[in-house]
Amino acid sequence: MDGKRMAAFVLLVVITLGVITWTSPQLLSKVRLGLDLRGGFEILYVATPAHGEGEVTQDALRETAKSLEKRVNAQGIAEPEITPEGKDRIRVRIAGVTDEAKVREMLKKPAVLTFRGPDGNIELDGTDFKPGKAKVEYENGTTPIVSIELKNAEKFAQVTGKLIGQNLGIYLDDQMISNPRVNYVINSDKATITGHFTYDEAKNLADTINLGALPLNLTEKYTQSVGATLGQLSLEQTVKAGLIAFVLIILFMIIFYRVPGIIASITLISFTWLLLLVFVLMNATLTLPGIAAFVLGVGMAVDANIITYERIKEEMRSGKSVLSSLRAGSKNSFRTIMDANITTILAGAVLYFLGTGAIQGFALTLIFSILISIITNVFFSRLLLHLLIRSNAVKKPGYFGVKEAEIRAL
Repeated sequence: MDGKRMAAFVLLVVITLGVITWTSPQLLSKVRLGLDLRGGFEILYVATPAHGEGEVTQDALRETAKSLEKRVNAQGIAEPEITPEGKDRIRVRIAGVTDEAKVREMLKKPAVLTFRGPDGNIELDGTDFKPGKAKVEYENGTTPIVSIELKNAEKFAQVTGKLIGQNLGIYLDDQMISNPRVNYVINSDKATITGHFTYDEAKNLADTINLGALPLNLTEKYTQSVGATLGQLSLEQTVKAGLIAFVLIILFMIIFYRVPGIIASITLISFTWLLLLVFVLMNATLTLPGIAAFVLGVGMAVDANIITYERIKEEMRSGKSVLSSLRAGSKNSFRTIMDANITTILAGAVLYFLGTGAIQGFALTLIFSILISIITNVFFSRLLLHLLIRSNAVKKPGYFGVKEAEIRAL
């Protein structure tokens, strides 16, 4: 027996399983659950200009989505998913909501931009500005400022004339976002807002003014509501079914493939841990379609092991040594495995770019599960098996599920 290779095999397995055991509880606690597993609601809105003027732009759609997210966060609701879709739609997913009616009523109101004097009176609102004309410029080539354009220069002159030396606060939904000072009468339809802005701060202010200049009405196109009890039941049943299936798969691999089956079990556990780690690092949300893709990924991972081990067994039955069978079987099975995985990744990519919502979640989870499967159940699995065989600890074909009677003489 080659002690160094055996020690490397044991050390690699112990470190892998040790890290997984140590980090898994914390990892599981950080996984975000979707509304179908936690309870909540999903709404698809269709956006139209609030005042019947102008058209819905991508910038207006993005800024409206940001405004909705700020409203939801202000209610103390954690981790909402609010994303623009297509030309005029916004999808909202909010999990763990206790008062759904209140949140829905709050969401459908258009964003309201106002400019207020020190006494709180509204001097200007979003309709006084030209849509999409607020932008970031630079004063003296270095300092970011915000340039704006108004529809009525005379009205702006009246407002700035009576507020010389005072502040003109900028509010979005009753929340002050800036408080510039009026230094002189501005008798023009163009003006600048100066201050000690960073570029990001100036950009956010310009985007907010553009949002207020073209507020969007949101009409519910589709809605789905899942109760917290139903979501919890779905989660419990899904976890239970997953654990049962995982145990049955491991037992199948060990019974039919013996030593390689044990290695496959280690790599499947590593695959599951790595996929959860990717979910946490991406701050992704786990949903029922995502779990379905995860299970499909496990199936692809098992399939990769089965193809490899069956080819190794065929090489052993032809009379080759264990090491020669490993080399030939691994080489002959690699292209088949990669072809199957690449075609599935392409199918997932098509689903992601053409689909929306849950379909995109399914596709993204499927793609990542296959990529991680290639790492763990192709390369990592072969590394462990190579170390074990080269250590001469498993010389008999019986360790691979091959009977002596099945071996043909060369």
